[in-house]
Amino acid sequence: MFKRIIILMAGMIFTAAVAYAAPADLPETGQTTCYDAAGAVTPCPTTGQDGELQKGVAWPSPRFTVDGTGLCITDNLTGLMWVRTPDSTTRIWATALTYANGLTLCGYSDWRLPNRKELRSLINYEQANSATWLNNPAQGFSNVQAGLYWSSSTYAGNPAGAWSVGMGDGIVYGYSKANSYYVWPVRAGQ
Repeated sequence: MFKRIIILMAGMIFTAAVAYAAPADLPETGQTTCYDAAGAVTPCPTTGQDGELQKGVAWPSPRFTVDGTGLCITDNLTGLMWVRTPDSTTRIWATALTYANGLTLCGYSDWRLPNRKELRSLINYEQANSATWLNNPAQGFSNVQAGLYWSSSTYAGNPAGAWSVGMGDGIVYGYSKANSYYVWPVRAGQ
């Protein structure tokens, strides 16, 4: 895509075509309800809230598909393949990376720790607890904990830390890599 800009230099006007990236196609958050300032449900029309506007790429139906082995799930929105039943063992960050990178499952050996955006893509902002929603048979996952899951993304504000995502509250946290959190391996889909 190109945008025409006007440049004023040394008293002369020039025009130039500048290339820029197209906007990213971000997914919807899943939120369909609107709330007032006190937290009570309110009609959505004219609020300008996410629940009214529902901007972004619509979620496919079904959102998730279990593979033929029953051990992996593909997110039909992002194309990512996730371990269907994440391990309930917590690990420090370095061990989490090693574990995810060494996994062979569903005929694939290119598993890895997700980055923070990939991990956060699993959050449903319409739900109070995304772990409960993901563990619902309609989504197909099991054993998703409400606690923190490691991402592969280092926290730039303190490189001894990395980003994690709380599957219960959907909040992204930057914590010490020495802490022990859950691991949920991912791989690029088909």
